[in-house]
Amino acid sequence: MHINIAPTKTEVAKNFSDYLEELIKENKTTHIALSGGSTPKVVFDYMAEHYKDVDWSTVHLYWGDERCVPPTDPESNYKMTVDHLLSKIDIPKDNIHRVLGEDLPELEARRYGKVLEEELPIVNNLPQFDLVILGMGDDGHTASIFPHEIGLWDSAKNCEVAVHPDSGQRRITITGKLINNAKTVAFLVTGSSKAEKVRTILTKEEGHENYPASLVAPSSGELIWFLDEEAAAQIN
Repeated sequence: MHINIAPTKTEVAKNFSDYLEELIKENKTTHIALSGGSTPKVVFDYMAEHYKDVDWSTVHLYWGDERCVPPTDPESNYKMTVDHLLSKIDIPKDNIHRVLGEDLPELEARRYGKVLEEELPIVNNLPQFDLVILGMGDDGHTASIFPHEIGLWDSAKNCEVAVHPDSGQRRITITGKLINNAKTVAFLVTGSSKAEKVRTILTKEEGHENYPASLVAPSSGELIWFLDEEAAAQIN
């Protein structure tokens, strides 16, 4: 596991963008699962502005989770990515594999699971991303696997339907077996509200296993945490 700490959210975006640019250069094709949330938004803005030479034609984009809303809804992770990245870069439409959040959740979870099997290389009898980008909520959730539904992590399915504990909003999420089969997993976590969970998970304090983010352990061993100083404040 690698921990990369930067002073500010913008510098987290730069460090991650540097890392991603190198990854794309190294690979003939790069399959990436994107995350929603405030930190990826800053990363997407930064990449769109500062990394204009990236060859996006070699990159295929997927979503690790999506809200069950239409693609024009402000809640949509896809819409956020369009607004902050896709509308500003030159990437073939066929390289964008969105979750159809407007469709029936159970049917879409099944369909998207098949899309991943068809589009991604199969390694260890599972679809394999080159990179899974994850955020972490204040409650320790990641992708859309929340503590109250932590059992979804071990699902035999590629994708599941999750329910947000407060709003009741339904979401499509990839499951633990796909996350941990990725070549690399990168957490993007910023802000003081995350500091306690970051400490609990990274130091494996008692009860850490109750947080889905603590179950991220790619079999490749390639796990990177990109943190700002606020999120890292409680770790040495």
